[in-house]
Amino acid sequence: MKLSEDLKKLQDRIGHQFDDPGLLVRAVTHSSMASRTRGDNQRLEFLGDRVLGLVMAEALLSADKDASEGQLAPRFNALVRKETCADVARQVELGPALKLGRSEMMSGGRRKMALLGDAMEAVIAAVYLDAGFDAAKSLVLRLWGKRIDRVEVDARDAKTSLQEWAQARGQKPPVYAEISREGPDHAPVFVIEARLESGQSERAKAGSKRLAEHAAAKALLDKL
Repeated sequence: MKLSEDLKKLQDRIGHQFDDPGLLVRAVTHSSMASRTRGDNQRLEFLGDRVLGLVMAEALLSADKDASEGQLAPRFNALVRKETCADVARQVELGPALKLGRSEMMSGGRRKMALLGDAMEAVIAAVYLDAGFDAAKSLVLRLWGKRIDRVEVDARDAKTSLQEWAQARGQKPPVYAEISREGPDHAPVFVIEARLESGQSERAKAGSKRLAEHAAAKALLDKL
């Protein structure tokens, strides 16, 4: 099987050349585009989730040999959650390479967090099946990169941490304001501002108010 130009470029971006190109094709094929002759990526997503989990569990244990299970669990969750997988997918520009049905494409499927996260896990599984665990591990560690180093910060709930920061300095809890809402009803994008009583603020954009609030809180914490 020959890969299309967009998938050849995706191979370069993820740093893996497939011996079985069909695995990559399946990894980027959403169920809305599946047919009798073309399978979707759901089974690969199931496998990739487990491969990712093993890689991250091993990496966390190696990085902190004294950490308890209670300390490791939130770090692990921060690294394998769908939002993080989708963020990595955006990093490698996976969205434009997705094979979607017309309705999913028209509804902004290439930008949807769930679709991007699932596809990223499917790509991990495709690499695992194509070249083994070591190749998949190398891919994950390379693409997740600094996220692993800063996971202690990311593992904490940003809104809770920001509130604790404000209260420790005698300030009222931060407030979150919806600045704008863009896009169609089926694929909205919210811009939320997190503001402290002191006047410091940061904005963030996401596909839901909850995610935008957390992103704004994290951006403000990083600034502080």
